[in-house]
Amino acid sequence: MASEPKSELEALGYKQELLRDMGAFQNFALSFSIISILTGAVTLYGAGLTAGGPRVMLLGWPLVAVFTLAIGLSLGELASAFPTAGALYHWSSILGGSGAGWATAWLNVLGQFAITAAIDFGLAEFLAPLLGLDGSRASVLLLYAALLTSHAVLNHVGVKVVAALNTVSAWYHVAGVIVLVGAVLLFAKKQPISFLLQDAPPLKDAVLPGFLAGLLQAAWTFTGYDASAHASEETKDAARNAPKGILMAIVASAIAGYAMLIVITLAIGDLPATIASKNPFIFVLEGALGGFGTALVWVAVGAMWFCGLASITSNSRMLYAFARDGGLPFSKQLARVSPRWQTPHVGVWVSVFVAFVLALFADALSVMAALSTVALYASYGLPVLLALLARRKGWPRVGPWTLGRFGPVVNVIAVAWVVFMVVLMSLPPNGLAGVTLIATCVLLLLVWFGGMRRHFKGPVLPALERQ
Repeated sequence: MASEPKSELEALGYKQELLRDMGAFQNFALSFSIISILTGAVTLYGAGLTAGGPRVMLLGWPLVAVFTLAIGLSLGELASAFPTAGALYHWSSILGGSGAGWATAWLNVLGQFAITAAIDFGLAEFLAPLLGLDGSRASVLLLYAALLTSHAVLNHVGVKVVAALNTVSAWYHVAGVIVLVGAVLLFAKKQPISFLLQDAPPLKDAVLPGFLAGLLQAAWTFTGYDASAHASEETKDAARNAPKGILMAIVASAIAGYAMLIVITLAIGDLPATIASKNPFIFVLEGALGGFGTALVWVAVGAMWFCGLASITSNSRMLYAFARDGGLPFSKQLARVSPRWQTPHVGVWVSVFVAFVLALFADALSVMAALSTVALYASYGLPVLLALLARRKGWPRVGPWTLGRFGPVVNVIAVAWVVFMVVLMSLPPNGLAGVTLIATCVLLLLVWFGGMRRHFKGPVLPALERQ
């Protein structure tokens, strides 16, 4: 199947409204840009180092990457079977009913808002001192608003623009990591390999060992790869290319990110001083490479900007898909597609507005990162769990990309990891994220059983033939 025919989407109950113009590489680039090792690994480098020391970089990153791959494999199989913009929400609805789909959608929407906020707010905090701003909350918020606006405008004017920029972003990330790693290896003084086994002092008021608390850095970085599935209705041959986009984004990010973290950590001169610095990543680069280190910091800034752009693309597509089925307030407006640009333009601007408001209430980057992590992981886990249960009865539809007999084992590993990470990221020092998730789940139950189940029927999907 060279391209996704219009009838393929119609067979799943929808007409083609979005512009289907993304190729395989552009679909991969979208998820790769949202994972963005030069955003997650860099922005939360200090959080990981402070909590778990160099050991988190040596052992935590590959640990999270391997188990994330199990989630990616599970989601890829579902994306191949049901290539729609609704993605996780549609999968849960098909396999578990409208209630499961509704819960998955809201968890994903919450996670998408939070991750957009964390990306762009983290960039604003990172950028403020480089621009000579005073670093006050007011100046950071002003810069944050400008960054969100730039991303919204570009997402509004078309998928062709965003797809082209995501392609640039993918190569930019690869080149940026190569230059950064090469410069540190060639010019910086480095610690012995044994330095990577060092731990960090325990966090005050934390109930978790430092190593586990430090996993937030990798756990938050490895989110957002579901973007390849959300962009299915804009991707050619999505049943094959969306799963590939998910998996290649995870694998490429795991390898490149690990190389970067190891060399940066080995370039630390004074561990206590690095931990105590305002931004440990900048502190290490500038201390190791001087003025050239500052230039490399600007490379990371560019990557973060690309990451925020891709995040709003994914966020707006999820809103569009959920709204066209009547699952959101003001659904009619949110489901609108720009006649000129063929983009969900209302969803784009709502994504930006909510992300800005969220940053007004969550006054710490770590809170936004932890909240996005637990909400997104929960939204990944629900459809995978339902897929595991559905295997006993036979799937209603099998795509060209499938796990075959390995599916049940991969699904079990993925669900177990999701449960572990949701619990882990809900405990102090990330307790606010846990409280927010519990409150959200309670509210969803009250709204659903309070009357929403009588009004919301879920995706308009026909009876699917078993294949």
